[in-house]
Amino acid sequence: MAYVGQVLDNPVSGERFIFARTAADTAGELVAVEFVVDPGGRVPGGHVHPIQEERFEVVSGTMRFRRGRDTVLAGPGDTLTVPPGTYHRFANAGDGPAVLRVEVRPALRMEQLWETVVALAQQGRTFRSGLPRPVDLALFMREFEQEVQPPLAPGLVRAATAPLAWLGARRGVSLDQVRRAAGTQVRRPALTRPGEGRASATRPTPARPSTPRRR
Repeated sequence: MAYVGQVLDNPVSGERFIFARTAADTAGELVAVEFVVDPGGRVPGGHVHPIQEERFEVVSGTMRFRRGRDTVLAGPGDTLTVPPGTYHRFANAGDGPAVLRVEVRPALRMEQLWETVVALAQQGRTFRSGLPRPVDLALFMREFEQEVQPPLAPGLVRAATAPLAWLGARRGVSLDQVRRAAGTQVRRPALTRPGEGRASATRPTPARPSTPRRR
């Protein structure tokens, strides 16, 4: 179970998650993380949250978002909201780490989703893009179909990957086991506030939220 201050590091995608509010804290209303993205870091793949809204606030650095057909460049103080069912992806567009505050509403099982993605990356079970390998991806899509779906023809993709999920389960592959195996790799530092450490020695104060720039 996620807890405030828990840190998850994805060594493949260059993403760090620091939990600020958990589903247990908010009765499932939302999950909030401070999100640090290394230079060159990015979300492993474009995706859709079928019933969740995701809100990003850039604290420092520069991020490039793709939301639907729009490409948005966002800096400190900028906010971006992604409605349910909207295709999106993002990457660090600057030379230094980018720090964001991210909220997902409702929480559903996003905590477990992030833990699973990071565990797979730590165990070498992803491609260089950060996407899980085929059997793990099929199991992942089946387990988290409420939280994330591919941007096109999700029903067709589910049907196409169902045999791989069945094969993985028959071979004893379990994402629960993946998460348990990574448990000892989850960092538990003594933080005084979310975001201390690798991201920055100082924490800039964000300006009043403004409209991100479209390109």
